[in-house]
Amino acid sequence: MERVMHRPVALITGATSGLGRIAALDLAGRGYRIGVVARSRARADALVSELEAALGDAPVDVFHADLSLISHAHRVGEEIAAHYPRVDVLINNAGLHAFSQRTTAEGFAEMTAVNYLGPFVLTHALTGRLLASAPARIVNVASEASRQAKTITPTEDLRRVDSYTRRESMALYGRTKLMTIMWTQELARHLDPAKVTVNCCDPGFNATGLGRDLPGSGVLQRVLNTLRIGDPRKGAGIIVRLATDPAVAHTSGGYFSVRDARPLECPEPGRDPRVQKRLWDETAALLSARTAG
Repeated sequence: MERVMHRPVALITGATSGLGRIAALDLAGRGYRIGVVARSRARADALVSELEAALGDAPVDVFHADLSLISHAHRVGEEIAAHYPRVDVLINNAGLHAFSQRTTAEGFAEMTAVNYLGPFVLTHALTGRLLASAPARIVNVASEASRQAKTITPTEDLRRVDSYTRRESMALYGRTKLMTIMWTQELARHLDPAKVTVNCCDPGFNATGLGRDLPGSGVLQRVLNTLRIGDPRKGAGIIVRLATDPAVAHTSGGYFSVRDARPLECPEPGRDPRVQKRLWDETAALLSARTAG
């Protein structure tokens, strides 16, 4: 396996479809070596073929993991850190809107695991490599759906696995995205921005972001694409902008809109830095206990 890397490296989760796929193609076109974390081998192979067809010699590496499982997120993070001499950009893009409760084999709500715990663990596993690659960037994909969450109680919300209805799912999805924003801003306080910046974004409504559990989502997505509603290129654009634009090279802890990268405030009730630290501490304690167990 090739070990000498002469291009900057961008690692992307959720890159086999939707926003992540478009961002991967864009970054590859800008000269980045693309690292993809993927659960589906078939979809990963299709992305590699698409990159090669579009760009010829575009280098891409695939790392297989199910990011709903904390053990997989930790393992693949260590594999990536061992594989690359440097990681210039980490994009935590993989996400899930589940319309009914599913619990992972490790006992977490799948939506919480995919949208928040998995990225937290993967980023922690790669922090050393990112710091050694300074200046480096982390981009977390959040959502304005976070404003649907009216409360945040970290101790309970991290462990919540009770059933919910399709109507109730939006607030729970929003809470996982609120956690993403809170974690981004707390992580920024842990990192030297001269070495590693971390920001998050709202990619707006995207047709490709429709939950895979939603009946008829495939047909609806095709209709929206035909009408040019929910264009994923806009959502991918803000991701790539935060990953590459010199204008935000020294910005850390920000939350930005798909609309011209306008700064957004972290929604209440997660705006207070003390609450953000509480989420961080509860998350670290929870993960430590699971690892020890």
